[in-house]
Order: sequence, then structure tokens, then C-alpha cells
Amino acid sequence: MKSSKPVTIKRTAKQERERQVLLGLIDYYLASGQPVGSETLKDVVFKDLSSATIRNYFANLEQEGYLSQLHASGGRVPTAKAYRLYAETHIEDPILDNSICEKLDKLKMDDGPEIATFLQKSSEILSDLTECAVFISAPRFDNDFVLDMKLVMLDPHRCLCVVITNFGVIRTDILQTEVKLNAFRVKRIESYFHWRLTELDEPKNLDTEEQQLAHQWYNEVIIRFVVGHTYFVDQDMYRTGFSKLLHYSEFDNAQALAKALSLFENRHGMNLILKECFKVDSLKVWIQDDLTPFAKGSPECTVMTIPYYINQKPVGAVGILGPMRVPYRELYGTMKHFSWVVSEVLTRNIYKYQISYQSPLESPIELPEKERLLLEQTQSMLLEDKTLEAKGAITDDEN
Repeated sequence: MKSSKPVTIKRTAKQERERQVLLGLIDYYLASGQPVGSETLKDVVFKDLSSATIRNYFANLEQEGYLSQLHASGGRVPTAKAYRLYAETHIEDPILDNSICEKLDKLKMDDGPEIATFLQKSSEILSDLTECAVFISAPRFDNDFVLDMKLVMLDPHRCLCVVITNFGVIRTDILQTEVKLNAFRVKRIESYFHWRLTELDEPKNLDTEEQQLAHQWYNEVIIRFVVGHTYFVDQDMYRTGFSKLLHYSEFDNAQALAKALSLFENRHGMNLILKECFKVDSLKVWIQDDLTPFAKGSPECTVMTIPYYINQKPVGAVGILGPMRVPYRELYGTMKHFSWVVSEVLTRNIYKYQISYQSPLESPIELPEKERLLLEQTQSMLLEDKTLEAKGAITDDEN
């Protein structure tokens, strides 16, 4: 695994003391969440410095953009620039709590071919341990097949079709028809799906109209699954835990929460972030303005990402999203151990169950641009795609 190390810059003794004061202030602020005054910092961290000296450092750091003061007589709080310096300083100095290590190690007990289920479960555990929203990308695993199809009636002319695969992937499609539906007709069509998938219990009670509709819908859903599974430009992604952000005072402001949500719900932006992590092949951090290309405005958030591996080859990445005031060193330790555990489990199960996989760039179907656009247009006319992102339809409702 590659590691990006910050460039060492020679500093004067005064600059180094100023930097240590800044890092000490951030440590205290991360723990307390309260603006930090010179007297407090002297009493708690820098007993060998006078309050006047610390105030001078504060003034310099404020001019340099590392600190801000909410009130003239109040303490200082770190800015995004300060958090960025802190994050870079400690990226090679993680802390891993023993209890978190033990909880993550329990994931190693997973033994089965349900890769999507494992990644979803792992993401939810990571969200619980970090108190952050989590998003994780995954390669497309071959040898998967449709295990079951369920229908949920939305109105007399539309149904939601839930497709469940052997590897635990769930996707949904909205099916439309001019035929008037009711609960009984939908149930009979669903029994037709079951028969086509299993060759068991062929239904005999469908009328001609239902038979034609069931045949048409089944073919459309299966074709969509095959095309979508074979040709893809982005990795699969699972997301969970956004409601965790409601626990932070930083998101009491509706606008701040909306900016974080716009980032988390931007699937394309999240994929770009994970791809960037994939390129550097190491733990990477984005703070506030770093996230501007991926969301509207400048979200007051921190995003950490790290790749995971199959047989030492990076195949996906996981990210957490939280406020800027997070315990960086502890999260670094958690993320690194999570990556190691997931890599161990996937490598073992992939070989044990002889599962192959492919990345988007390795997709066997390569179409010219014009044909690709036509294919996408045809797909959107066939069905309204409402793909869910993991078994159990990952939402934040569980939180």
C-alpha cells in the first residue's frame, strides 16, 4: 500500500512553537467543542508559556488564516485551513482503539459469496463506529444471477419490481403498463416471475392479458439486469448513515446540513472522490473547499477515504463524511483497520468461492459514443431505473 507523506519544511524555532500552539489548540477544540482562550490553553497544554505569548501566537495564526474569533472577547476556533494542516500532520500517526479493533475484527468471521451483503453490513458497522455517513464503492462481481423478483403495486398502472441477486445486490425498476392492475393481478404476475426463475409451480390462473404482461415485464427486467451488470462506467456504490450527522451541533444549521446532503446525494461526485483515492492508493482527506468540485457551495465537511484490496490489488474504496471537527487520528486508525479487514475477507472469499470481478474500465462491452447514447436513451424509455444500492435498500432509517 502506498503512502503519501507530507513534505518536510524547515521552520524557525518560533514558527515551530507557533505550529505546536496551533496543533495543541486544535486537539483541545476537538475534545471540547468550545472556543479556546489563551488562559485555558496555558493551563491545560502549554504550562511553560505565558498567556501573553500564547495571545501573540493567536494573533499571528489569525492573520495567517488558521484561527478565527467569533467574538472580540471570546476564544479562538480553528478554520478549515487549520484542520487541513492538522489532518496532514497526523495522517501517518493514527490511533486505533482496542474496542473498535475488536468490533472490526468480528467481520473476519464472514464466510460466503454474498459480497454485496458483506460490504453493506461492513459499511453500517463503520458508520456506527465513526458516527459518520459512509459510502463505499465496489467492483462488479461476475457469476451473479437473479435469485428472486418481487412486485409492489404503486398505482393501477405502475409497479415497483425488486430484483434480488445471489450475491445480495438489490436493484429496483418501475414498470408501467396501460393494463389496469389490482393486488390479485400483481400477485399472479409475481408468481409467473417465480416460475420463470425456478421452473417450479407454473401458475395456471393468469388470463391472456396478464400472461402477455408478465412475459413482457419479465423480459424487460432481465434484459435490464444483464445489460446493466455487463456494461457499466462507474463502480457500484453503497451509502448509509447520513442521519448520524444530525448528532453534531455543526449541522444544527439547516443550510450546513443541506450542503452536506447535496454532497452525499451526489453519486457522481462521490464516485469521483473515491476514484481520486483509488489513484493515490492511500488514505486521503478532503476538507471544506477541497469538496467544492463535488457539491454545490462549499460544504463544511470532512471526507476521509481509503482503498481496499483483493490480493493486494486496489479494487474499491470507502469514505466517511462528517463535520470538520472530528477526531482525525482516531478515524485514521479506524479507517486503516477497516480497509485491512475488508481486504482480508474479500481476498479469502473471492478465491474460496471462485468469484471473478471487473472494474468499469474492464467492462467487456465497448460501444462507440453514438451507440452508447442511443443505448442509454433506449434504456430510459424501457424502464425508469431506480436502482437501490445494496441488499436491504440502504437508507438512514435504521439510525
